[in-house]
Amino acid sequence: MNARTRSEPRHVGRRILISLLVVALLLGGLVAAGGYLWAQYGGQISQLFGWTSNDYEGEGHGETVVVITEGEIGEDIAATLAEADVVKTSEAFYELLLAQEPAVEFHPGSYRVKLQMSAQAALDALQDPENRMAFTAMIPEGKTVDQTLELVSAGADIPLEELQAAAEDVSAFDLPAGVDSLEGWLFPATYEFEEETTGTEAIARLVQEQKAVLDEFGVAVDDRERVLNIAAMVQREGGRIEDFGRVSRVIQNRLDQGMLLQMDSTAQYGMGQHDDGSVWSTDEALADDNPWNTYVHEGLPRGPIANPGRDAIAAAIAPEEGDWLYFVAVDLDTGESVFSATLEEHNTAVEQLNQWCAANPGKGC
Repeated sequence: MNARTRSEPRHVGRRILISLLVVALLLGGLVAAGGYLWAQYGGQISQLFGWTSNDYEGEGHGETVVVITEGEIGEDIAATLAEADVVKTSEAFYELLLAQEPAVEFHPGSYRVKLQMSAQAALDALQDPENRMAFTAMIPEGKTVDQTLELVSAGADIPLEELQAAAEDVSAFDLPAGVDSLEGWLFPATYEFEEETTGTEAIARLVQEQKAVLDEFGVAVDDRERVLNIAAMVQREGGRIEDFGRVSRVIQNRLDQGMLLQMDSTAQYGMGQHDDGSVWSTDEALADDNPWNTYVHEGLPRGPIANPGRDAIAAAIAPEEGDWLYFVAVDLDTGESVFSATLEEHNTAVEQLNQWCAANPGKGC
């Protein structure tokens, strides 16, 4: 046997090994691609084949309060229920509404409902007059003054015009010197009012609750507006409570480095686009020279852009430690965000959001 013949088994073994490696890489690539596609489209595929549902089953559990305001349509109510986790998705409830004959009429007010109800159970609960709570208003975190007054009006049966007129006289509520707006000062919670409560009295109640929380955290009177200013951005920008401390740290790090804050929530607020349900800001909003737009003006916005809750205030006072300068939501269903220390890392995260948006049209993108 010559040298060439003796080496052939070694070459054959090497070719087999290379072939196996190629197959393994191909299979690994397919698995990775399949995993990515499933992560992006799995929920839609599962619903298409009936493996999962966009609706909860049964009568639900626990208890919460939802408020229907004057002029809201079925789509608005469906979004409110989904945000409060009363129904699994707004689509499930809205599709049920469209199927009703005759069309369902809703009456403004506060309603006691359960969590994780089927769309049908939620609809039945909202149609049951026993569930309507007299003179009760539930104010979620992150609402503006205008939105809060609408909720108080619907829940407490106080004319909206009376509340709006009362809110214009900021001096009636003993706020720190220089504060000329109630934005940020109406603490979000569930309130029960007396039948004869006036608009001024109702607003004073919310302001007093916010002051009590600030006192609880030991915030000095002359520092309250600044804390609420930061907390309001944290509330609007943080998709999950567990991210609030990191959002607050990004704000503080940017302030420390003299960077523009570039918070989309402030640009949207300044243009009155804060309630359109989109995570993206318009070019017009980003460029507008209003005092809330942190894409144009350095430092904090002119004042708070919403009414923050306790968790956001706590985060504003004590940011989480970290070197992050950027963050972006990458899953608008869960509120998950990615925090980055460099622009390169941030751009990668933005691409992750773009991919999520492409896979989830009509969900806030």
